Amino acid sequence: MDRVLEGRTALITGSTSGIGLGIALLYAQAGARVMLNGLGKPEDIAAARAQVGAAMGVAEAPYSPADLSSPAAVRQMVKEAEAALGSVDILVNNAGIQFVAPIDEFPEDKWDLIIAINLSSNYHAIKAALPGMKARNFGRIINVASAHGLIASPYKSAYVTAKHGVIGLTKTVALEVAQTNITSNAICPGFVRTPLAEAQIPPLAKKHGVSEEVALKDFLLEHQPSKKWVEVAEVAQMALFLAGPNSGAMNGSAYSIDGGWTAA
Repeated sequence: MDRVLEGRTALITGSTSGIGLGIALLYAQAGARVMLNGLGKPEDIAAARAQVGAAMGVAEAPYSPADLSSPAAVRQMVKEAEAALGSVDILVNNAGIQFVAPIDEFPEDKWDLIIAINLSSNYHAIKAALPGMKARNFGRIINVASAHGLIASPYKSAYVTAKHGVIGLTKTVALEVAQTNITSNAICPGFVRTPLAEAQIPPLAKKHGVSEEVALKDFLLEHQPSKKWVEVAEVAQMALFLAGPNSGAMNGSAYSIDGGWTAA
């Protein structure tokens, strides 16, 4: 593939699996040096580091185990990325968690944790990485929001609030850096085919007494008009374009990849 990110560096949060890992692999294949971050089993993290490292031509990709609910840990992660990579040219804020409950039953600790990881970590990472981007007069900030950053669903008050906030943060940063060679954009996926998402299908099928195919289309993807998964590769390709050399005029926007969900 074209090495459009040759010489660039990238820090990607939540990149030991799912969307983040897909972005990390594509960036590495496009020539970028990448630092991973995320949780998981040690063997899965090791596999992700080896996989991305192979694409980079090294034994393993650098990795930060930073707890993104801690502002100090986020700042330290950015410092470690700058030390390991020499710079952070591209920052992809992808990490996120979810919890579902009616708001009057929503646990306060879950609310605080979702806001911290899904929204506040973006702020802390951008704040830490931006001085280096300004000094080099280059940067690409890409925040992985969600269709829920544009519309709401019941029982997801913390997640929807955080993702709406991510888009507001994205736009504000874009205005602040508009006269530099730094951009700030958001990607808003619908339901993406990841192991965590696919694991929701059997319980739904059992709950409603239907086949897994029906459970996928009628319940999990009920709001996605295409009735098809968004693929990790599709999100990664958008993230690659936004990080690449032809995206300089794309700033402050939220790009939907949701099978028509937000068109309804």
